[in-house]
Amino acid sequence: MGFRNAGDHVFLERDMPTAQAQEAIEAIGFARDRVRNFYPDMVGRPDIFVCGDDDCYRRIGGGGSRGMALLNIALFLAPRGTTVTIAAHELSHIELHSRIGIVKTYRRAVPQWFDEGLAVVVSDDSRYLKPASAEDRCLAPPDGSMTTTREAWIESAQSADLYAKAACRVSRWISGNGGSYGVTALISAVASGTSFDDAFDHDNRVSN
Repeated sequence: MGFRNAGDHVFLERDMPTAQAQEAIEAIGFARDRVRNFYPDMVGRPDIFVCGDDDCYRRIGGGGSRGMALLNIALFLAPRGTTVTIAAHELSHIELHSRIGIVKTYRRAVPQWFDEGLAVVVSDDSRYLKPASAEDRCLAPPDGSMTTTREAWIESAQSADLYAKAACRVSRWISGNGGSYGVTALISAVASGTSFDDAFDHDNRVSN
C-alpha cells in the first residue's frame, strides 16, 4: 500500500519527508498520552497509517475527513489530520471499540453520538468544548434525540453543532457519573451484554 513501518504500530507513507515523518510520530505519541490520561489501562493497539498527501488518503478510501478508524483494528490519518487532537479522537474510537469487541462495534451497540462525543472529550477538542476548568464545558446543549448510526452521522456531519451537542451530552453525563471511571463501567456493562440505554440510564438514576 506504499507505507513503511516506523515502529510501534505506526506506518508512514513511504516517500514522506523526514521532517513531516518526525512531526507525525511526535503527534501520535502525544495523542496516545492524551488517551491514557482518560484510560490509564489503555487496551487498544491499532496499526496507524499516516498519509503524506491527499492522493494517498484518497487511495486508501479516505474522503473529506481528517482521520478514520476501522473497527478496533487500524486508523488512518490524512495529512491535515496528523495533529494531537485528531489522532487522539481516532484513538478514542479504537479504545471504545476494543473494549466492547468487534461484534458489538460492528452492530453499533454504542450509539454513534456517544462514540463521537466521547472522542471529543477524550481528545480535549477545543472546537467543540469549553476548557476542562469550566464548570459546564458545553458550547451547544443538545436539543432532542441524537444520531445513533454511523451512516446518519456522516449524512449530518456538516452541521456545525453536531459534534458540540454530542460532546455536551457526554461531558455532562461524565460529570455526573464518576468521570472516566463511569465511562469504563458503562463500556464494561455493554461489553457484558447490557444494552447501552439501560447502562446509560441506570448510571443517570444512580447519580441523581
